[in-house]
Amino acid sequence: MKPGEDIFMMKRKEIKRYQVIQKVLGREINQQEAAEYLRITDRQVRRIVKRVREEGECGVIHQLRGQDGNRTIKISFKKKVLELYEKNYGDFGPTLASEKLKEREGIEVHDETLRLWLIKAGLWQEDKQKAKKDRTRRERKDHIGEMTQMDGSHHDWLESRGPKLVLMGYIDDATNDFYGEFHDYEGTIPAMGGLKGYIKENGLPRIIYLDKHSTYKNNQKEKYTNWPFRDEKELTQFGRACKELGIELIFANSPQAKGRIERVFKTLQDRLVKELRLANAKMLEEANVVLRKYLPIFNQKFRVEAKKSGNYHRPVEKRIKIDDILSVQTERCLRNDRTVVHHKQWYQVLTKTRAGTVTVCEYLNGQMAIKHGGIRLQYKTIEGSLPRVAPVIIKKVKPRFRPVPQRGSFWRDGFKLPGSLRTN
Repeated sequence: MKPGEDIFMMKRKEIKRYQVIQKVLGREINQQEAAEYLRITDRQVRRIVKRVREEGECGVIHQLRGQDGNRTIKISFKKKVLELYEKNYGDFGPTLASEKLKEREGIEVHDETLRLWLIKAGLWQEDKQKAKKDRTRRERKDHIGEMTQMDGSHHDWLESRGPKLVLMGYIDDATNDFYGEFHDYEGTIPAMGGLKGYIKENGLPRIIYLDKHSTYKNNQKEKYTNWPFRDEKELTQFGRACKELGIELIFANSPQAKGRIERVFKTLQDRLVKELRLANAKMLEEANVVLRKYLPIFNQKFRVEAKKSGNYHRPVEKRIKIDDILSVQTERCLRNDRTVVHHKQWYQVLTKTRAGTVTVCEYLNGQMAIKHGGIRLQYKTIEGSLPRVAPVIIKKVKPRFRPVPQRGSFWRDGFKLPGSLRTN
């Protein structure tokens, strides 16, 4: 601040200091008392008193006020950095741009400094961080097969060389061993197909940890929640199959809860995509061939040792017909002429039975069976379209008008006997 200027800014601390120095100049207090009051040395008080006598109120203001610091970055340097960023690194983040400026241009600027410059210049949008939710870290399970995380990854795996595919993945929580299959979509048949492949390779896991996709969990609201009218939620086809196989399902409330499968998908979206590119895979079958060859290499690299020995995977018993369990089962009404309608197609049951309902099973290989009580029924397809049923016309009947009797009427108040005829 130059002396002689009419307008200047003073801090509260400087105003307080000036008021005390004025008392020293007016001989109300001495310099020693002023030093104790301001908590500075008496030598500093003498220097401030001398400046106030010469410069007035400006004497209490620091002489470097308003001047650039010794470490201030020059405006020309800042302008040059912003021009280089806008020209060569327009879609780079501040950290990566800082690294590339040092590597290629020989210009060293801190990434945080660059971030503030870019935000102020409107070249970078400030990331508004959401409030982090309170989460607790969950340790890995101790045994192999104790819990398996499952999910489907929607990604452009073939990089526009072929159709869009979904990777149905299973990862062991204890060891990071991964199993996966490519499918056209994420649904009941792909989920059951992936589970069948996992069971064939490893066995039946104890728990499957997955999200609340409608394929795995019935998300319809319960009509009644109070006892004794509380509804029992209907299982999905996948949930029913897991229940019959003795596999417990746990549904995650957030993607972070099943973080292992989410992270392995992120790794595969980088590495597996390049493997498919090198193999020039263009179709679903080709992608699955590449995946089967790559998984042993991938698991060997990222596998970890389980904390405890022992495998919780269970073998499939011979009496269990896994193909029947891993099928889409739909209950249908069997008509008096032993015909069944399924997916707008008529089927004639040839086996004589008195069953009122039958179960239509759709297998993973595309075949179909009609069962009753676990016994297969012979059937044939009825060619042709469904017969049209004439609509039922319901005649509207006008409601009958019933007049209401007046008050005091016999028909309203009832019959009353005379007093002489009443009995006590």
